[in-house]
Amino acid sequence: MDLLYLDYNCFQRGFDDQQQIKIELEALACEEIFVCAERKEIQLVWSFMHEDENFLCPFIERKIEVNRLSFLCEIRVAPMKEIYALATTFQQQANVSPKDALHLACANFVRSNFFLSCDTDLLKRTKRLAIAMKTMNPIDYIKEQQQW
Repeated sequence: MDLLYLDYNCFQRGFDDQQQIKIELEALACEEIFVCAERKEIQLVWSFMHEDENFLCPFIERKIEVNRLSFLCEIRVAPMKEIYALATTFQQQANVSPKDALHLACANFVRSNFFLSCDTDLLKRTKRLAIAMKTMNPIDYIKEQQQW
């Protein structure tokens, strides 16, 4: 069974401007991933970084929905020194933001098979890292799993 770590933007993609086809497709892909998690076909990860970002979200309806989706995440990651150290390494190696580095470190720490994000720039930067998990857009994950 695949273990997926979703970047926070995947949890909120359904609220973004669906007039753009890329965003609409990403929202549909994320929705399909949540359905798969409900069916126990995949496992999702929730970390302290997701919790922090959701706490800081200024939109109450988004916060409520992301909180609801968080219950689909069977694996929970708490802050640990090892994660912070790994995040610092990722920042240096891939020139990613501290927040993104922490998400990647959490995913790596629990040995996720996939790190999914709608952030194209972040995904490009992750190619600089020597990590075992695949990093990709949710659309690509769905295409790969369904062999389109």
